[in-house]
Amino acid sequence: MSFKIIVDSCGELTDEMKASECFETASLEIDVQGHHIIDDETFDQAEFLRLVAASPESPKSSCPSPERYMEGYHCDADHVYAVTLSAELSGSYNSAVLGKNLYHEEYGDKKIHVFNSCSASVGETLIAMKVVECESKGMEFEQVVETVEEYIKGQNTYFVLETLDTLRKNGRLKGMKAVMATALNIKPVMGATPEGNIQQLGQARGIKKALAKLTDEVVKDLKDSKEKILAISHCNCRERAEFVRDTLMTKAEFKDSIILDTAGISSMYAADGGVIVVV
Repeated sequence: MSFKIIVDSCGELTDEMKASECFETASLEIDVQGHHIIDDETFDQAEFLRLVAASPESPKSSCPSPERYMEGYHCDADHVYAVTLSAELSGSYNSAVLGKNLYHEEYGDKKIHVFNSCSASVGETLIAMKVVECESKGMEFEQVVETVEEYIKGQNTYFVLETLDTLRKNGRLKGMKAVMATALNIKPVMGATPEGNIQQLGQARGIKKALAKLTDEVVKDLKDSKEKILAISHCNCRERAEFVRDTLMTKAEFKDSIILDTAGISSMYAADGGVIVVV
């Protein structure tokens, strides 16, 4: 059976994924300093970070429309999957579900499932890779959905950011205390709750210590590491991502590892210097 995976643009695609005909990106859009940016292959991270640094206001994003998702579902593939960033952080998931309903109304029955990643960035990447793995094994559609939903429940997301300003201004730090330690160079170590909200796991003075603490948090929760891919994304700081990868590799054995640069929406959330880890 043929299949297609639509990943919203908060999820980074590997070069192999980009070359594959079974993947498609549903682009979110960003407004900053009077500039409207589409999060697709034209995204210029350096220019975006320059605009954000010069802007007194936080950038704002908008999710793909239900019609955009419906258009993506309208294809020759027998099985269609959508992977979106956490429903707690964006309307992308609800838009994808509504697009599915619109598709059924317009075109009739089709096997379509929308995965709420309860994560973002490379968390979505790993979920899409899991779908490919299941489809490659010849699983029935319902078995793929069940297997991947269970995989999502076992996935953990962690991150350290240089600044929380964008998340705070966009209201993404719901239920958290405002961080007032900028002058002391305190860097919070953050993570995703099972529901896909953001929580603080700890903090450290300075980015190097914060990244080391992040690796401690990863290892503390890690189970069956030999069966897992270590996925790391970074916003304009590959050396930090490599430090995290190398440190974790000394503490656990993984099936594989990937490091990707953040796309547009992930760059907006992570901000310059942010590192995200998903296992």
